[in-house]
Amino acid sequence: MSSPVTARGDQVPADRDSRGPLDVAIHVSFYVLLATSTARYLTYHGVSGRFVIVAALIVALAALYAVTVALSRRAGVWQPWVWPVLTTWAVLVWLAPSFAWCAFPMFFLCTRAFSSRTAYLIVAGLAVVTSVAFFNFSGRTEWAVLIGPICTGALVVIAYGQIERDSRERVRLLEQVAEAKSRLAETERAAGVLSERERLAREIHDTVTQGLTSSLLHLEAADLAWDQPHSPAREEVRTATASLRENLAETRNLVHYLASPNLETQSLDAALLGAARGHFPAAQLRVVGVPAALPAEVGHALLRITQSAVSNVSRHADAQTLGVTLTYLPGAVALDVFDDGRGFAADAVGDHSTAGGFGLRAMRQRVQALGGTLIVESAPGEGTVVAAQIPYGGER
Repeated sequence: MSSPVTARGDQVPADRDSRGPLDVAIHVSFYVLLATSTARYLTYHGVSGRFVIVAALIVALAALYAVTVALSRRAGVWQPWVWPVLTTWAVLVWLAPSFAWCAFPMFFLCTRAFSSRTAYLIVAGLAVVTSVAFFNFSGRTEWAVLIGPICTGALVVIAYGQIERDSRERVRLLEQVAEAKSRLAETERAAGVLSERERLAREIHDTVTQGLTSSLLHLEAADLAWDQPHSPAREEVRTATASLRENLAETRNLVHYLASPNLETQSLDAALLGAARGHFPAAQLRVVGVPAALPAEVGHALLRITQSAVSNVSRHADAQTLGVTLTYLPGAVALDVFDDGRGFAADAVGDHSTAGGFGLRAMRQRVQALGGTLIVESAPGEGTVVAAQIPYGGER
């Protein structure tokens, strides 16, 4: 509903309708006081004199007020109808002061119908008219009735003014909360996008990059040995071809679901051994403890960690032996990948660059995302151990 405009040009808020529980009480009290005032008038004056005029004004006032209430309950523009109600009541009070009692529900009606500044002026006028009417029919001896309506009108507009200020403040706070929630949702979406990018980077590194690197090493070895007697070049090419074929399958899977197809068709230890020998043919696997059913995300992480760690060994360690140990613990699973290669200063490894170095960071992110820990132990000339432990909630 659009905001109506009062005679002084003040805009009335759209939520100032006349449909709440308090408004119902105001309307009921008006008609009760109108009936009571009519009964008092008949008691003191009967049907003689100007009763016909008074009765017509009573009916008109009741009808106009009813129209105002009906429009307000239908969400119509009802505020302009308050003016004829007030005018009719003022004429009625001038003719019959007994009806001054109806002013009290009209105080509330005006605060609901008009903006604060306009309501202050109208209620002040109604209070003065009411005070004079009460003072007249009390024989001009009761000074309390002269002050009472004015004080009551002042209290009504002050109380409603405070209620409106509290309401506006509540609306402002709710808007701030909604805006904060919107900003939080946007931040969470941005964080989700960043997290997904990191996940994709890990998946690509542990599948496409590692597979292509392995194939490249085999092809380079074939190129160097191509012209040698009894050359193993053909075998190197075959190995590279198999690696590329496997890498193509991994890439297709990555595009579709970013899952581990090997874990769907074989056990975890077989998948880990296959992943290790794909980069280091002499790799060995040992299983410790009683195998337990692991969540898919845990098995997926262990497979990718193995692929990444063994690929690093194949490319950088110049190792003669490589072992993978899978240990089932109560509520957790541990993976150790160790080699006897040249090793490195583990505390000196920096962040990834275009030349590589993403593997350790990606492995650590995988493990931490599942609530686990990853430790890298290495020193120059002493080999390397990559140890990961991931909880999974099961009990052996």
